[in-house]
Amino acid sequence: MVRLGIEVLLAEPARADAMRLAGVRVGLLCNQASTDSRLRHSRDLLRQILPGQLTCLFTPQHGFFADRQDNMVESPHAVDPATGLPVFSLYADSRRPTKEMFDLIDVLLVDLQDVGTRVYTFIWTLAYCLEAAAQWGKRVIVLDRPNPVGGEIIEGGLVRPEWTSFVGLYPLPMRHGLTIGELARLLNDHFAIGAELDVVSMQGWRRWMLFRHTGLPWVFPSPNMPTPETALVYPGQVIWEGTNVSEGRGTCLPFELCGAPYWRPEEIRARLPAEALAGCVLRPVAFEPVSNKWRGDLCFGFQIHVADPSLFRPLRLSLALLAAVMDLPAFGYKEPPYEYEYERLPLDLILGDDGVRCRLEAGEPVAAIEADWRPELAKFDQLRQAFFLY
Repeated sequence: MVRLGIEVLLAEPARADAMRLAGVRVGLLCNQASTDSRLRHSRDLLRQILPGQLTCLFTPQHGFFADRQDNMVESPHAVDPATGLPVFSLYADSRRPTKEMFDLIDVLLVDLQDVGTRVYTFIWTLAYCLEAAAQWGKRVIVLDRPNPVGGEIIEGGLVRPEWTSFVGLYPLPMRHGLTIGELARLLNDHFAIGAELDVVSMQGWRRWMLFRHTGLPWVFPSPNMPTPETALVYPGQVIWEGTNVSEGRGTCLPFELCGAPYWRPEEIRARLPAEALAGCVLRPVAFEPVSNKWRGDLCFGFQIHVADPSLFRPLRLSLALLAAVMDLPAFGYKEPPYEYEYERLPLDLILGDDGVRCRLEAGEPVAAIEADWRPELAKFDQLRQAFFLY
């Protein structure tokens, strides 16, 4: 079984000494999924080995208990009922930590379960914390965790400079193939953030591993990421957030389901190229969301069953589905705001480039778009390897 960064830190006292943690004030960026393999929360474990040193907690989008459902549903600052520590929300009136927050700490420990997709905002909260740490002279230590969709496959184009946002602050592809510790190293060094950064690596994780291979329990890091299988489809299915198509929010299978009342699944599937269906089965379904888009309306669409993750390309599939439905009369794009952007089209922010949408609207095949991504993806692949820990 894989040994998490938090477990390595606890099991090896010399590691804590090497990280210069003795006697310093410590903050922890975490949420409810920040547990060890026995489901013990990191804040409780850290209080055992650093008694009296944990001064505050920080939480990303969705809140400490991952209870906030959707985009731009903020979490207030709070007090942790278990410890009495202040909990600073980094998804509130500001997404950046303030100097007053960082004045309480000398070192920020980061123990977050990422999902391997550029749009997932936890990594950008980490980026803001690295920027703040560099500005105010604090240290950051990332306790590494698995990328649940593996570390081998990368997918999608890089974010264009004019399309940066809180779902893409730096130019990454949609599926980046890095652990959160590796990603922190890349952001900090390659993009010259310049914080004092250390990573406590896992033991036993290999790049080919999906989360089910790790032997670790899955604790949902956000309310619509209930299983590792959700994470497998998310790099593609997240694009529906920028449309009037249901991405399955308000059902028991968010992101694994998609559809709308105006979809005709068999007709849509007939329009998909064969390569889009590699490694998966689209099973026609009907579902009725109890919240979010099309609440209370019967939707027709698909459940995505991933049969072979090594062949499955989630973004390719979802873009092919988008191309197959975007000319339907009832199809529409979500209007702003989206992740605190009030003018730019949400779908373009999600894709990191308005060119993808425009090319699909013009009838270009997804394969042509992917072909144009290959040179920049090859460069990114070479870049990321310099920051591999496994």
